[in-house]
Amino acid sequence: MSRRIDFPEFVFVWTRLQGLEMPALHLRICRWLAARWKRGDRELLLLAFRNSGKSTLVGLFCAWLLARDPDTRILVLAADLALARKMVRNVKRIVERHPFTRGLKPKRADQWAADQFTVVRPGELRDPSMLAKGIGANVTGSRADVVICDDVEVPNTCDSPPKRLDLRRRLDEIDYVLMPGGLQLYVGTPHTFYTVYADAPRAEAGETRPYLDGFKRLELPLLDSRGRSRWPERFPPERVAAIRRRGGRNKFESQMLLRPVNLADGRLDPDRLRAHDDDLTYLEANGRIELRLGSRRLISVSCFWDPSYGAPDKGDASVVACVFTDADGFYWLQGLDVVTHDPARREAVDEATQQCRQVADFARRHHLPAVTLETNGLGRFLPGLLRRELRRSGLACAVIEAASHRNKEQRIVEAFDAVLAAGHLSAHRSVWATPLISQMREWRPGGRGADDALDAVSGCLLAEPVRLPGRPPSGPGAVRPHAEWDPAAVPHEADTAFDP
Repeated sequence: MSRRIDFPEFVFVWTRLQGLEMPALHLRICRWLAARWKRGDRELLLLAFRNSGKSTLVGLFCAWLLARDPDTRILVLAADLALARKMVRNVKRIVERHPFTRGLKPKRADQWAADQFTVVRPGELRDPSMLAKGIGANVTGSRADVVICDDVEVPNTCDSPPKRLDLRRRLDEIDYVLMPGGLQLYVGTPHTFYTVYADAPRAEAGETRPYLDGFKRLELPLLDSRGRSRWPERFPPERVAAIRRRGGRNKFESQMLLRPVNLADGRLDPDRLRAHDDDLTYLEANGRIELRLGSRRLISVSCFWDPSYGAPDKGDASVVACVFTDADGFYWLQGLDVVTHDPARREAVDEATQQCRQVADFARRHHLPAVTLETNGLGRFLPGLLRRELRRSGLACAVIEAASHRNKEQRIVEAFDAVLAAGHLSAHRSVWATPLISQMREWRPGGRGADDALDAVSGCLLAEPVRLPGRPPSGPGAVRPHAEWDPAAVPHEADTAFDP
């Protein structure tokens, strides 16, 4: 009989045994899980708001699977072992008390432990019926027919890029644990904009597709499309308002409405950064130069290089960026490069020269009349090298040396606050594939996260812009004096000879 009962009925019987009513929210989740199981869908994602009972329902789902086939092996992965054990204890309790799981509890106490248990089953299998593991544990050698990822993403596993990368690497190991045709079910809420549960790739994080691409999804935020509570008996309007007020906007959006944002309120909101796809157009005619971005004529530019000699992927990053302005006072972040060096080429070309050549190429691609170089620390050795590489490239580009004496946090806030609030900063689409966007989302005053791209762009925004040249240089190696950079200047020849 236990093999024939459907999952919603299994949950209904359990709910009544507990003296409770089954809310419509739970019935919908049960029907979805049952339908997906029957259709053979074996990659599932269940997102539901906090305290919705989703983990309890998934525990009942595990007990139902064991009732249908006692040889089923289930592995529960959670952010830590304590959380995984909680689900195992819940399933043990259901197996002990549910009328349709009678006879599954083993007689031997050693098969009924806190973090694993084995039900009475016909097969002689090495792995237990259910096993709890923290996401950081070693699962090599384990085999499972079902893997439940229950809240594997929490702040401790996703609040920095290295942690997010480590989480994904550990989740990748599931492919070597899960048996062919096995079920993988994720259950949770998003804790970061770069969540593993995202339904769209994050280009700035190097993604070309979502991490759980192809998974069948069920998303149940607390409020439906009309703003009504999905569980009005437990979450009436006044309680919803209280949760929103106490937790703050970001936490409510993430944990209750399932919208991927960072839980902490960010100072720099990249959603205020406008995107554009226009490329620079260099025009030269009748002795005049124009630089256009789409239909807009650009009148000035700032380029800032914040150098570092760190090895690739280690230490501070070396970043160069350029920001153009138009006649209407809008700012256009057109380029941002992370400047690196190849340690294998150091004997032929030193690290500093490698970087200067990349910056010279950046200047060529963006038609820059000048590059501002921060000379704090190691940067004081670079101006001469950069001027040499610019001359060798035949570029009429000046090098402006700048030493910063202000706190970096203060510079970043002063540079970004007003221009973002006014909606006057636009970035080329390519910038979304750089570290800038993730650094904006995660930057906190006093924090220790990466900010090298932020520092370079803030240097552009705070620097005195250089007027774009009105006339081409007289020779391939000529570096134009700053006084000639005036796009409004028009040559005019006056006749001074006149008859008395």
